[in-house]
Amino acid sequence: MSTSNQTEEKIEDIVAKIAELSRLSINSEEIPAYQQQLGHIIQFVKQLDDVGTENVEPMAHPQDQSQRLRADSVTESDQHKYFQENAPLVEAGLYLVPKVIEKAEE
Repeated sequence: MSTSNQTEEKIEDIVAKIAELSRLSINSEEIPAYQQQLGHIIQFVKQLDDVGTENVEPMAHPQDQSQRLRADSVTESDQHKYFQENAPLVEAGLYLVPKVIEKAEE
């Protein structure tokens, strides 16, 4: 097997893994299209990486504006016990919920 074929197989494996993690259902015919799109995204990120930002100050907003802040004061009473009375499962003051993230069955 040539190096090019090995590389393509590795890239196909990566695309399939990304699809699995993203919970996307793609078939083998769609992999080349996703591979091309991911390649464009990676090229764009590389372009951004080449931009010189050494002398650029970080900013919170693109315009020179300040954040309006309000006083940090309590405005509501503590009602967690009231809300937890309506919860189906509570333990040590925490809500117990069913597990929703599982590995997909193959």
